[in-house]
Amino acid sequence: MARIAALFDLDGVVLDTERQYDIIWGRIGKKYHPETPGFAKQIKGMTLESILNTHFPAPEARKEVERMLYDFEAKEMKYKYVAGAHSYIISLRNVGVQTAVVTSSNNDKMRDVRAHMENFDSLFDTIVTAELTPRSKPEPDCFLKGAELLGRAADECVVFEDSLNGIRAGRAAGMLTVGLSTTFGRERVAELADIVIDDFVGVAPERFFNIETINRDL
Repeated sequence: MARIAALFDLDGVVLDTERQYDIIWGRIGKKYHPETPGFAKQIKGMTLESILNTHFPAPEARKEVERMLYDFEAKEMKYKYVAGAHSYIISLRNVGVQTAVVTSSNNDKMRDVRAHMENFDSLFDTIVTAELTPRSKPEPDCFLKGAELLGRAADECVVFEDSLNGIRAGRAAGMLTVGLSTTFGRERVAELADIVIDDFVGVAPERFFNIETINRDL
């Protein structure tokens, strides 16, 4: 089966925002889980609902964590693309590769993204948010949903991920999984991903996708 669809995680893959989340989740972890110094790394790739249910079951804590996170995303976060990501996605679309965002973020976060990133939705055929899948990464549900919405089989898709939970999810979905070293570094990512790249600078569509097959079908 030819690889003809790209499923992109959002933070740390399309947008250079993952390290900024280390800041806010570091604040939250220090306040509520000082016993876990690496809290910000531990929860990467999980949906907010999963994080809240697992680590903040008390209603007061849950409400405050949500407030801190949403305030940060709306007022402090800087939205920009990972190096080469914008031009790479456009290059894929130009040769007929289908593209999707598959993120653990929710619709509230996507509203902030759209407010800061002009024409963001035009880069993708579909966007899968946390509301569309019952289980969080490392379960494969979100990537399988992305493939379903694109009308593609798992082996027709390539996953681009930076979080360890996300890479596990891509592999569990039976998809070629490309790990970006934007968050955890090459050595750690290489333990889980099929292939590792630093960013999208200089990456050609032909490296991961069957362009000749796509061209025959166009």
